[in-house]
Amino acid sequence: MEQFILPLTGGLLLGASAMWLLLSMGRIAGISGVIWGAVAGPDRSWRWLFLIGLLFGGGVTHFALGQPLPDPSRAPMWIVAISGLLVGIGTRMGGGCTSGHGVCGLGRRSPRSAVATLTFMALGIITVAITQMLSGGAL
Repeated sequence: MEQFILPLTGGLLLGASAMWLLLSMGRIAGISGVIWGAVAGPDRSWRWLFLIGLLFGGGVTHFALGQPLPDPSRAPMWIVAISGLLVGIGTRMGGGCTSGHGVCGLGRRSPRSAVATLTFMALGIITVAITQMLSGGAL
């Protein structure tokens, strides 16, 4: 039961923060939109504070709760770069990212977000399955 407490608490905090941003400022907590607006948007200050808060919150959680850092990726940098490029293209084409569609869009009952979330979840599962088969690992 203990292994579910921290993820549940994190999910509740994530949902509460997305609701708070929507109710207090009328903004959606989709990270790709927040980052894009921090670089090129007219209302940059809240976006930079939001991003700093994300990093600071992760750091506080790591140190206060003793959460381990993930192992560094063993993937070659060219794969990481291409993956990042594809994610960036996908978020622009899909009108948002996983956090925008999956957390905020589904919470607002957006049909477009439901389709986007089902699509990226299905393709993520397929990608892991193919990667595992090609690398000889078990699912």
